[in-house]
Amino acid sequence: MAADVVDLIMQDHREVERLFDELKDNPEKRPNLLPVLTTLLTAHSRAEEAEVYPVAAEEAGEKDEVSHSQQEHIEADQLLAKLAETDPTSEAFDKALQNLIDAVSHHVEEEETKVLPGMRSNLSDERRAQLGEAFAASRKQHLGEQPGDMTREQLVQQAKNADISGTAGLSKDQLKKKVESEADL
Repeated sequence: MAADVVDLIMQDHREVERLFDELKDNPEKRPNLLPVLTTLLTAHSRAEEAEVYPVAAEEAGEKDEVSHSQQEHIEADQLLAKLAETDPTSEAFDKALQNLIDAVSHHVEEEETKVLPGMRSNLSDERRAQLGEAFAASRKQHLGEQPGDMTREQLVQQAKNADISGTAGLSKDQLKKKVESEADL
């Protein structure tokens, strides 16, 4: 049987936490670890946004929590992009890393105490296994992408997940600005 989507998401969370610790504790490893972190976090976010959040909102009754989680993903994307642009040997890197750690840790805590328990209790084992397959396939497809590598369709999905209206007919750039400005960051 396929892995439960909740378990897969939590495994990713633990791996991101491990990478954060490595980045904090081993500055000499930062040039090699930073691309691993940005790739994993971006692929994880895109897979949640595409496969998990719509189901959590509609089938598990977690619409408000999903909207909030999506807004936190938008913030994390911005912080991750800033970190990726920062010299890993500079003092500014430590501050940018801590800002990202704080935001992602907050998001993980909320997701693991609100959204994921709702999915566990409101979705069948079979449905969570189906979502696990979809999440894993989507995550694999998005590996290698960076925070700014967004298609218009992905931005539309972010807007929908975050319950942002008035996006029809917007260009990709207009949509990106609207999503970033209307997310409660």
